[in-house]
Amino acid sequence: MAYSISLLIVRHDDLGLLSHIQYPEDLRKLPADRLPEVCDELRKDILDELSVNPGHLASSLGAVELTVALHYVYNTPEDRIVWDVGHQAYGHKILTGRKEAFCTNRKLHGIMPFPSPKESPYDTFVCGHASNSISAALGMAVAEKRLEKIAAEQGATGGNGKAAERKVVAVIGDGAMSGGLAFEGLNNVSATPNDILIILNDNNMSIDRSVGGMKQYLIGLNTNETYNALRFKLSKWLRSKGYLEDDRRKGLIRLGNALKSAFSHQQNIFEGLDIRYFGPFDGHNVMELVRILRQLKDMKGPKLLHLHTTKGKGYKPAEKAATVWHAPGKFDVGTGERLCDDEKGLPAKYQDVFGNTLLELAEANPNIVGVTPAMPTGCSMNIMMKSMPGRVFDVGIAEGHAVTFSAGMAKEGLQPFCNIYSAFAQRAYDNIIHDVAILGLPVVLCLDRAGLVGEDGPTHHGAFDMAALRPVPNLTIAAPMDEHELRRLMYTAQLPGKGPFVIRYPRGRGVLPDWHCQLTEIEVGTGRKLKDGDDVAVLTIGHIGNEAAKAIAEAEQEHPGLTVAHYDVRFLKPLDGQLLAEVGRRFSRIVTVEDGIRAGGMGTAVLEWMADNGLAPRIVRLGLPDSFVEHGTVPQLMHITGIDKDGIKKAITGICGYSKAQ
Repeated sequence: MAYSISLLIVRHDDLGLLSHIQYPEDLRKLPADRLPEVCDELRKDILDELSVNPGHLASSLGAVELTVALHYVYNTPEDRIVWDVGHQAYGHKILTGRKEAFCTNRKLHGIMPFPSPKESPYDTFVCGHASNSISAALGMAVAEKRLEKIAAEQGATGGNGKAAERKVVAVIGDGAMSGGLAFEGLNNVSATPNDILIILNDNNMSIDRSVGGMKQYLIGLNTNETYNALRFKLSKWLRSKGYLEDDRRKGLIRLGNALKSAFSHQQNIFEGLDIRYFGPFDGHNVMELVRILRQLKDMKGPKLLHLHTTKGKGYKPAEKAATVWHAPGKFDVGTGERLCDDEKGLPAKYQDVFGNTLLELAEANPNIVGVTPAMPTGCSMNIMMKSMPGRVFDVGIAEGHAVTFSAGMAKEGLQPFCNIYSAFAQRAYDNIIHDVAILGLPVVLCLDRAGLVGEDGPTHHGAFDMAALRPVPNLTIAAPMDEHELRRLMYTAQLPGKGPFVIRYPRGRGVLPDWHCQLTEIEVGTGRKLKDGDDVAVLTIGHIGNEAAKAIAEAEQEHPGLTVAHYDVRFLKPLDGQLLAEVGRRFSRIVTVEDGIRAGGMGTAVLEWMADNGLAPRIVRLGLPDSFVEHGTVPQLMHITGIDKDGIKKAITGICGYSKAQ
């Protein structure tokens, strides 16, 4: 990983033991009784850094002891630690060679917001979304066994005369166990020979509070520590005597699980899958964690270690309000005061306009219900949840289920508004097609955080929704240019007969001083002319149209005589054929602008329409490139990708033949 020289600021803080730890091998040189001190220093470092360079605070504070224990016991990076929810891994970054660079976290050209193998060999897999760690870890474990077999067949051995055994650990938490992929992974773990350890970092949280039956199950789950210790010692003795070969071991595990369930009157879902269960244990006792991990490290077969942790541990404000302190922005470490920017007089955030409008619509339409996959606060559906708790469903980190659940309600006559962040909706693609579009069910799918989202980077940019959904039959796809348009599109979407309706809008603020407006219907498939002109037509969709309007004004000011027409396409599907016919016949030069992937998006749709209708204007398409866009502020990334005011202006003047010198 080549860090930007301008951002690689070496920190000279006296952090005691931590200042002497660059990599886990340095950590492992310490006696175990010094680890609590390391944890205290690591927690302090995270707090100090995130107070001035905002990021995901509470989750990483809660995983400090687990992080230290894992790198102390396991031979990383040779042993594989697969993090699930990446925002719990800041301590991991600091301990794996990125302490000095941590001040560049989430900044343009700085270290990545989430673990990635592209950045460090200690980052074994990408983990910007949730619930993938078990599947990835199992794949690594199976690959290791296969490679060991190949090495043995070829006569390759380790330094001790045998092939080295790589350990694989999956760390899942922050509500990620509610995701369907986690259960698919567990099911395969139970049926595939492996020795992986799954660590369930159970903090009863995702971003908002965890929900659902798995949460209640984990709260009540308990296994006797003495029983586990005796069982572990017995299994070691039986294995040493040769009585515990694989087939016999599995039979004894099943027998033991059955006897334990009978005597304790408690079923264990993990042991029911032949996955040895240990816990729950205190996830903040680092000495105890080291002892347990050492015991489990060489144990054969799949294992699950259940830890109870506290999100925001060690910082009282974060412990008391973990949702608020999930990503709190800048704050004063001493007082706990969040240093929020003065929002007085600023336009509202799109998410808040959505939340308030949804409540307004629900008050008038009793069939409206809300669905969110673990993001009621993030998408502002908590506004309706507070007023109408029985009509809002937080389904946990389960986007595919959120869509199909919404489809089931729509099938029986309700009007669901299902709000999913655009990047996370990628995981529900089949559900949108199979469960909503085929039947033409009236689900309103609101894709928040569409377009560039900023510092969370490529795993979170809402880049692909328009290009991915445009080919799907029966969908209506729209994007509002401002807050009034969002409200009117939401009103239109819930009217009878509209079918599946997708509304995408960006993270952040709108542009209007007052977002309130009368709720009126917008005719589906209609765009609008915002400004007339003669030389070139600019076609935009969604919020990016406001940036284009600024570019047009500057281009005309800098080049007297140049006049630029501006059209808000508004609907990606169906396209406004009448509007496009006017543009195609009047203009020989067209610039299209979108904040989604250029390949297959709105510009492509315009090209196709022109070709299908015998029109051949010159078209310049602006949008996100055919590559993953890095992290940085939204203005920085817009500039890099050429869709900010300057990039749009350059495209306008360029297609009209104006050189920079002119």
